[in-house]
Amino acid sequence: MKSKEIIVLDSGIANLGSVFNALQWLEIPVRISRSEKEVMEAPGLIFPGVGSFGHAAAELKQKGMDIAVKRFADSNKPFLGICLGMQLLFQYSEEGGESDYPEGLSLVPGRVMCFSTGLPVPHVGWNTVHPLQGHPLFAKILSASFFYFTHSFYVVPAKKENILATTEYGDTFTSAVVSGNLMGVQFHPEKSGPSGLQLLRNFAEIVYGSSQVE
Repeated sequence: MKSKEIIVLDSGIANLGSVFNALQWLEIPVRISRSEKEVMEAPGLIFPGVGSFGHAAAELKQKGMDIAVKRFADSNKPFLGICLGMQLLFQYSEEGGESDYPEGLSLVPGRVMCFSTGLPVPHVGWNTVHPLQGHPLFAKILSASFFYFTHSFYVVPAKKENILATTEYGDTFTSAVVSGNLMGVQFHPEKSGPSGLQLLRNFAEIVYGSSQVE
């Protein structure tokens, strides 16, 4: 396997330990970093996030991490957003009032909306994921496999081709996206048992090539 580590971005908006530990357990080279130089030198980037979209977007901008994320996204190297890290790839969230929608990174066209199905919010627990495309991120993962979710908002891509997978929670929502080198999942693969570990292994295979990942 190549010596350069996949970077888990230390953006200040996520608990990074579970993602880092899952990758280490899979024996995938990984490092936690907030250095823009290390981010740009990495062969792949994982961007986890939890919490409020508006607060997270402001934190990224204040720390200058938004520039690092956008630069890496433009590098054409594999990028995986997890939970809020995926939502922040979009243009804006309806989390705030209509006159004060917080802006995201605008790397994928679309918006973020709150559940309004009448079911309990946040949506917490195990639910099935249905891939719509034969993308390598879901290689060796059966359709309708269970993954672990915890979120109140969901993404609404402007283009159907960006929808990688869907999940049912009252209505059908987008639970994974793809746009070129950018991939994102609403669920937490690091907390999703064998299917989640397989997804992280698949991401590493996209980064390094399947012949270099055990």
